[in-house]
Amino acid sequence: MPHRLTLMLLAVLMAVDVPAYGGGDKSRMGVLKRIVRGFSAIDTNYIEPQHYNFTVMLQTTFNYDIYRLRSNSGQSVTLSPDVVMRVGPYLGWRWFFLGYTFDLKNIGFSDGGRKREIEFSIYSSQIGIDLFYRRTGSDYKIRNAFMGDGVDVGKLIDVPFDGINVGITGANLYYIFNHKRFSYPAAFAQSTCQKVSCGSWMAGVGYTNNSIELDHRKLQDVVERHCSPDGVKIDSGLMFNKVKYYDISVTGGYAYNWVFAKNCLFCASASLALAYKHSQGDMAENNDSGFSFDNVNIDGIGRFGIVYNNTRWYAGASAILHSYNYRKPRFATNNVFGSLNFYIGYNFGLKKGYRKK
Repeated sequence: MPHRLTLMLLAVLMAVDVPAYGGGDKSRMGVLKRIVRGFSAIDTNYIEPQHYNFTVMLQTTFNYDIYRLRSNSGQSVTLSPDVVMRVGPYLGWRWFFLGYTFDLKNIGFSDGGRKREIEFSIYSSQIGIDLFYRRTGSDYKIRNAFMGDGVDVGKLIDVPFDGINVGITGANLYYIFNHKRFSYPAAFAQSTCQKVSCGSWMAGVGYTNNSIELDHRKLQDVVERHCSPDGVKIDSGLMFNKVKYYDISVTGGYAYNWVFAKNCLFCASASLALAYKHSQGDMAENNDSGFSFDNVNIDGIGRFGIVYNNTRWYAGASAILHSYNYRKPRFATNNVFGSLNFYIGYNFGLKKGYRKK
């Protein structure tokens, strides 16, 4: 909550004129406004500012999540839930969108197997912030597996498996160097329009907290019932109860906005993160001491968007992918999650500077 409150205050300071009382107050508020408004400074030869104060939008979202576990012997299990379509309305004011999407298959207040997904992003010309909180629920299915040479896992594919729960909480902050000519909001927030193709380097920092709970007895039972020959045993590297990962990363990447027709934009962005990870886990029986390791890995974030925006109407699609990797000889995980969005929206409430005299 503190992060969200701070971001809202920044937006308010940028959006309104702050009255001043007294010379000293006026000077201080003038400096503060110049600093804050610097976050949205643009070159209008390259970027068209937003003409309206408000927007309404309808969005369809597809969330996806793939998790792969691998032991030191090479045994591996890949799990993911079915892709679910969510639809919902949004209302926006300048920088901010507020909305809610609901699962068409489960309209109501069911917890969906403890599934929780909250994402919050803010894009200015100069900085971007992503906050995410995900609790996966228990609706995974086994999508792929390797249990050893000569083991037939064909009957294991698409078998429901409710013995895993994954949680991830994190934040990414990044700086856009060529922010006066390149607009991230044009591709992902529809709050500006890119007029001329342009790109920018980016750099930032991130933090994630990831946890995995695995019922290895359920996994062993599923393997024994669906694999042949009989008696296949999972490796000790997959026999853990819970593992937690703490991740601090430094990111760097590049983004490019391609204006391929009037009012039409395609954006591609990729960032790599050098991540220091500290992990701890509770192993199953016969391993009372548990295990821990400190590690450095490469993670990745990709963003892609295509949008038509004539400042009044806009429509488009965007995709965001996060990839997190944890590797050691004894145990490794790979997690890829993200969302695909389709939207259409309408801007209204013309700003004072664009009204006809």
